[in-house]
Amino acid sequence: MNQNHFPILILLGRPASGKSEIIDFLTHTPLQKRLGRFHIAELDILDDFPMLWTWFEEDRILSEDFGAPRLHSDLAGYFKYPYLWHLLIRRLGLEYQKRLRDDPNYHTHSTTLVEFSRGSEHGGYSQAFQHLPLDLLQQSVVMYVNVSFEESLRKNRQRFNPDKPDSLLEHALPDKKLERLYRYVDWEKFSAPDPCYLQMDDIQIPYTVFENEDDVTTAKSDLLETRLASTLDRLWKLNANRDK
Repeated sequence: MNQNHFPILILLGRPASGKSEIIDFLTHTPLQKRLGRFHIAELDILDDFPMLWTWFEEDRILSEDFGAPRLHSDLAGYFKYPYLWHLLIRRLGLEYQKRLRDDPNYHTHSTTLVEFSRGSEHGGYSQAFQHLPLDLLQQSVVMYVNVSFEESLRKNRQRFNPDKPDSLLEHALPDKKLERLYRYVDWEKFSAPDPCYLQMDDIQIPYTVFENEDDVTTAKSDLLETRLASTLDRLWKLNANRDK
């Protein structure tokens, strides 16, 4: 482990749980403060939403402009094949491995932040983690942003900007789609065997839960900073004791 920062932070949670706001907050925090208060170095963000959105855009062009078959999604916007959810995770892992290939000193200066959501309907976190590469998992810590489905639905409606459906901070899902894909999540079951570590094969992955039912990530920067610091401090201590 690097002495002063996490090599890899995996950020999980339902849509609109506050993940994007946390990333935005960290991005706009000066580097020295980010290192000292949150153990986060230069941020390199790997998010599967832009990949997913590109597929939707390609399908629209194929269907509307060329009259050709859609490759990834049906007309209702659902994936045609369940394995595409796992393909997105493999893509995240591939992008990470390219970083290591191109920069032997990558983790001396960077924290990779990997962000995604998974509901039980498409395999949940238990299946998603099986598709992350071992070299990523071995250096990862996990923070789960916990909100109820009802809170996810409220914020999903609140943040939607129809003029920017591809925006990381302003995209949203239709209510019906959000309910089908994310009403049920397997996080509690996935993390239940141990209160501090996820077990993947022989790898212990430290995790903490960032409670956000009271929505400290929306226009409450002081509360967000305090809660984020305490949550990541706990994660830092767990990471120091992993595999001992």
